[in-house]
Amino acid sequence: MDLSLSHIISSISAPVWVVIIVMVIMVLWSIYVSVERLMTLSKATNQSRALAEALAKPLSSGDAAGALAITKKAEFSESYLGHLMGPALQEWTARPDKHGIDSVTRAMERASIVEGQALRKGLAVLATTGSTTPFVGLVGTIFGIINSFQGMADSGGGGIAGVSAGIAEALITTAIGITIAIIGVWMYNLFNGMVEKISNDMTVSAQEFIDWAEKQVLPPYKAGESTADATTNP
Repeated sequence: MDLSLSHIISSISAPVWVVIIVMVIMVLWSIYVSVERLMTLSKATNQSRALAEALAKPLSSGDAAGALAITKKAEFSESYLGHLMGPALQEWTARPDKHGIDSVTRAMERASIVEGQALRKGLAVLATTGSTTPFVGLVGTIFGIINSFQGMADSGGGGIAGVSAGIAEALITTAIGITIAIIGVWMYNLFNGMVEKISNDMTVSAQEFIDWAEKQVLPPYKAGESTADATTNP
């Protein structure tokens, strides 16, 4: 009875090979998505941090037009902060008043939705891989068990020699399916956490910009006057 790896591979039936090829395609697709998401999210985060530093000076001086020009620079083209602040600053420069704040809020809400979808691109592949590969491997396991019974029938008995090849290929597909599923779930949770962190950062940035815009509209508060006076008397 030969249970070497080469013997096991040579004895794998065609249906099981199909299952293994499907799982290999799934893992290669998941690897591609993982590498692409890692590069994209890392670049977006680094560019957003640099953009936040670049916007600090013009916004502190109330220069919305200057801040808008910075968001349009090519070096910030993949920044999620730029995708959020660009439409907001565009609306603000068009109408820097209370009504403009409403437009800014809606523009950032739209930008957040679009950017959130872009950031989650490909994560469905990882989720699908993590949830379905054990079942794909189970299909191969079933074929392996069928092959075992076929071996028993061919040998005319129930000895281990007649079923060893089928059992081996059944275990191989099960092991491959579970391993790929674990990797897929890990990768999905990793990138989902990164996207969630970015989404929280975008929410905080949007609220901070709305606060900034309101301060541009409201007159400065003077010591000794009530809040109502500060909002009605310039």
